[in-house]
Formats: sequence, structure tokens, C-alpha cells
Amino acid sequence: MPADAPTILATSGGIGAGQRTRFTFTPLTDFAVELSGVSGRAPRICLLATAMGDDKAALHYLTEAAQSRGFVASHVSLFPMPSVEDITAHLLEQDVVWVFGGSVAGLLAMWRLHGVDRALRTVWQAGVVLTGISAGSICWHAGGTTDSFGPRLEPVTNGLAFVPYANGVHYDSEAQRRPLLHELVGAGVIPAAYATDDSAGLLYRGTDFIEAVAENADAGAYFVEAHDRTAMETALDVRRL
Repeated sequence: MPADAPTILATSGGIGAGQRTRFTFTPLTDFAVELSGVSGRAPRICLLATAMGDDKAALHYLTEAAQSRGFVASHVSLFPMPSVEDITAHLLEQDVVWVFGGSVAGLLAMWRLHGVDRALRTVWQAGVVLTGISAGSICWHAGGTTDSFGPRLEPVTNGLAFVPYANGVHYDSEAQRRPLLHELVGAGVIPAAYATDDSAGLLYRGTDFIEAVAENADAGAYFVEAHDRTAMETALDVRRL
């Protein structure tokens, strides 16, 4: 059962350290599954670790975490070649597509090379819920800030733009994130942006922002827009999951 509208949950969370597994999926990912409307069977989740170069260990640990949560897990990898013949068809069979962090610049390049960008737009419009952390959050937006090119953050301006905003991630845990996002929005390099502290997420229905949510008591979310070439930041109401 697909979501009742194109749905994105863009996060700086949804996964954490496990006790008996390397990773565990956390309430933001559970919320993404809930948004899919699945009932009466195990949720189907497809894991994309393109931003980590389809690292086999990462995919193993993500699959392990998904299975321990009761999800039916699959993945699409692109190295050394696409792991499924028809990416769109495979993704249409899922309830949720979950995207891991890493290099958002590399992710976008590989997705466009193999048509994953087009596949994701198709399944998003069909009601498959799109979610992920960090690079897996920025990718759905028009752009944001990234460490894809080195430890000094730089702008990325060629996101998929399924929603017409930029995105800031790890807003409270990485010192460069907030000032660079302000600089880029103020200068018009990227459009107005939504940003998340670690453990917070942004829910979009279609291209509209609906609400900010968080899986702990402290994480915040923010909207940053330009006024007279100066960035103005507004803290958003955050619903605690």
C-alpha cells in the first residue's frame, strides 16, 4: 500500500549504534515505514549506500539492522554495475527507500549516470516513501552543504530538487554547517533551506513542508531564508516521536 501522497522524510537521524548489531534503525525510520501505510505484512525497505561507494560492509550492517527490525530488506548497488536489471521496477516494489550518508556529490553523479534519479522520481510520485540520513537527506533537495570534497565544507547545488528548498544536516554537531548554510542562502547560491539537528527530520508531502519531527527530546529544526542578502533563521516547532 503506497503512501497517499508523494512523501519524503529527510533526516539527520533514523539510525544509531546497535546492541547486538552494528547499526539499529531508530524511530525516524519507523516513522518513515508508518508513513508508507504498510499493514498486514513485513515492510519492504530498499537500502541505497551509493554515497559510501556501495561499501559491502555498510550494506551488510544495514541489512542486518533492517532484518532485526522485522523489515524485508533489499539493496540496489551500482558498483561495479547495477545489481538489478530494472531499478525502477525494483524500487516500485518497496514501501520505503532508505539512503545512507557519505558523499552526496558522488551519490548524485552515480545516480544520474545510471538513471536512478529518474527511477526515484517515478517511485516517489507513486507513493514509495523516500528517506535517509545526511547525504540521504540533502539529495532530495536543491542543494546544501557537503564534505564531499574535503573537510572544509562546500556548497552542493545540483540536488534532485524533488522539493524546492536547500537542506542543512548535522546542524548542531558540525560547527561549519550553520554558518555556511547562512552564507549560501544569504548570497542566493542556494534557495531557502530547512535544517535539522542530529536526530531530527523534515516531512514533506509533495513539494510542501508539513512538519519537523525528532526522535529525542532536544533536537531542533530550522528554516533559513534570505532578507536583503542576509540569512534569517527561524526555529520550527518539532513534534517528538
